[in-house]
Amino acid sequence: MFGWAVTFLIIAIIAGIFGFSGIAGTAVNIAWILFVVGLILAVLFFVIGRRPPR
Repeated sequence: MFGWAVTFLIIAIIAGIFGFSGIAGTAVNIAWILFVVGLILAVLFFVIGRRPPR
């Protein structure tokens, strides 16, 4: 998730440099959503923990 978030953030930065503000805004929103979802999943897996199969 974090890899995809960084990818969309880089796309947003490049689009912003070239003046594509609509694409940059959309890419930033997607990056933010992916980052938040990845953070929630990371905390959830940390709290629950992954148990090895018996």
